[in-house]
Amino acid sequence: MSQARLIDGTALARRSVEDTAKRAAALTETTGTPPCLATVLVGEDPASVTYVRMKQNRCRKAGIESRHVALPAATTTEELVGKLRELSQDPAVHGILLQHPMGEHIDERAAFEAIAPEKDVDGVTFASFATMSFGLPGFVSCTPGGIMRLPDEYDVDPSGKRAVVVGRSAILGKPVGMLLLARDATVTYCHSRTRDLSSVVREADIVVAAVGRPRLIRGADIKPGAVVIDAGYNPGNVGDVDFDSALERASLITPVPGGVGPMTIATLLEQTVDAAARQLGV
Repeated sequence: MSQARLIDGTALARRSVEDTAKRAAALTETTGTPPCLATVLVGEDPASVTYVRMKQNRCRKAGIESRHVALPAATTTEELVGKLRELSQDPAVHGILLQHPMGEHIDERAAFEAIAPEKDVDGVTFASFATMSFGLPGFVSCTPGGIMRLPDEYDVDPSGKRAVVVGRSAILGKPVGMLLLARDATVTYCHSRTRDLSSVVREADIVVAAVGRPRLIRGADIKPGAVVIDAGYNPGNVGDVDFDSALERASLITPVPGGVGPMTIATLLEQTVDAAARQLGV
């Protein structure tokens, strides 16, 4: 069997952001108001600071205003919730991104729920998960939303296929499984207590690795011809899939980096413009 083709998330994201920039420019011209994304960061975690700066740069390139709110590491849940509610009530802000992790002393769920659903462009609230799961208008979690665009780009229809999601986080594993289910895939969730993980993964036509454990899934675990989407990102630019060995078995595979990551930001920008359009009545 020949080597897998690489899924080029960078190229797809570039086209998506170009389209989003055109929509943002048209919206700004029509309403006189540019779309605005507020980013909120608690503390100075180096990785989080880098991610937020990258998102701000992408916003500027797409014609989206970026308002950054930097809060000290000692910020309490109550203080964070207050700031998020303030941004939710600000008509000049159309989308809110709360960068996580936020520190163990903060109630992350309480913070997320302080974001107004119509501004939850990162898709982290209960409301967003519910509307996404029921196929109603709303915002999807950005990484799962970006993931779902990748198979489409390569003419892979999830309908009828066996999809295995390794990971069950509230903003990645669970929502991507729901999105695959909505596309008529037969979905199995795996996690840290799954017995004989390899045998379950081996049955998958589509594998989504989203567990945060480097090289957990080996090439021998991959069904020949499967589509492998690696949403893991670990130190050293290593994914949750052992890329080299999986390359010999899969038909399509995402590289790390350059696969899922760029589509996450592209989806965030797209949903920010969507949110602005709705709020501005366009």
